Amino acid sequence: MLGECGMKERDKRALKKTSFELCREMVVDELLIQFLQADDVLTEGMAETILAEPTSHKRSWRLLSLLPKRGPRAFESFCMALKETEQQHLCSQLIRSRDRESTPTESEGEISLTQDSTPAKNRKDQKRFPDPTLPLPTQECAVPAKRARTHESMEMCLDADSPVTTAVLPCTPEFYMSHIAQAYSMSSSPRGLALVVSNVRFEPELSELDIRRGGEVDEEVLRRLFTELDFTVSLRKDLTVQAMRDCIEQFTQRPEHAVYDCCAVCLLSHGVEGSIYGTDGQLLELDWVFERFDNARCPLLQNKPKMFFIQACRGEEMDSGVDQVDGDDRAEPTGCEQRDAGREEKSTRQNETREQRDSERLRVKLPQRSDMICGFATLKGFSTAAMRNTKKGSWFVQELNAAVRQRARDMHLSDILVQVNARIKEREGYAPGSAHHRCKEMSEFTSSLCKDLYLFPKYCPPS
Repeated sequence: MLGECGMKERDKRALKKTSFELCREMVVDELLIQFLQADDVLTEGMAETILAEPTSHKRSWRLLSLLPKRGPRAFESFCMALKETEQQHLCSQLIRSRDRESTPTESEGEISLTQDSTPAKNRKDQKRFPDPTLPLPTQECAVPAKRARTHESMEMCLDADSPVTTAVLPCTPEFYMSHIAQAYSMSSSPRGLALVVSNVRFEPELSELDIRRGGEVDEEVLRRLFTELDFTVSLRKDLTVQAMRDCIEQFTQRPEHAVYDCCAVCLLSHGVEGSIYGTDGQLLELDWVFERFDNARCPLLQNKPKMFFIQACRGEEMDSGVDQVDGDDRAEPTGCEQRDAGREEKSTRQNETREQRDSERLRVKLPQRSDMICGFATLKGFSTAAMRNTKKGSWFVQELNAAVRQRARDMHLSDILVQVNARIKEREGYAPGSAHHRCKEMSEFTSSLCKDLYLFPKYCPPS
């Protein structure tokens, strides 16, 4: 059994020396764990224990603490698992560290993994997962069938200014009391239900869509964020279009909506303008999603705020940015205010008559769709791609997470999303020598909110 014989001392030392970088950068997901299980390095119980850890850092640490006890083959199997999951740079770092610990001669039957050599049975993987020579960015858009896939799986570091996650700052009782009058009711605990749909791996026989490296980071960030905001979070992963439809339909009919004050929906996938992809390569129209939450189809959420966050491309074009021209950037007035005021004065008498007639009605009518706010990673109408860092997640989710954690205590959501726009505007891709170097992105949001949407984090008003 593997557990009866430990890892070689030089391999243990290499793991120990690189443990900090591995915990910080490694993505421990189901694919990597399944590879180690198939190679008899991990048992089913060990795999479940690792994947049950709540954070990426803890999953990495749990795996690294088990590997030295899993036999002499564990190191080579781990390196191949990193290659198989397209984390070649970490594999290379481990090999270099191990080689520095090596004696001049290798034992006769030992497999020697280096950057330039691979066991014969795995050489075919080199074509499938080429060694990266330069970090390149990843986009959230669909990949055309004829596009070369050489660079699609390469690791990248788009920038070095990713925000550090901190605890959600609490709202004070004084702030709550001074702002609740003009805000949506936000006193239930939990605040509401949150649904996170994350498509990371797509069915290769049905589509040409690449794995969304870094998507696992986004789903974990959002799960933790909404959990800390006192939402009950459901995470659904890798769904076909029909499965997404069923999931959203079921979510809208949850009876808990009747007693909770709001809801949130996060959709993470490849996409095009107006739609996102299922794992089967089919498109789900976003307008269909919004319709499921309108006042007719989802009466339990009438007059309650409904939040949507869409991390997906709206096209394939990369925003290369534009040089700023020095000068006064203040906008000139449009001249429409006086004309609109005159029109309002003319219709005042008509409005008074209409109000008298409306007051006689016994039932209040609502518009078909209202009380919604939706943040998009990219702009509508520009067919632009959304940028994603394979280790730290997408730009939009990073900035949304940071802004909510820092400002939800004293800022309503619309202003928070303005801050997200400003932060996204300042970011640039970092991939010297490639077309993606200094690439840009611009987020946006739409709103039919009728009040200020404060989340009042970590505050429960007295009943």
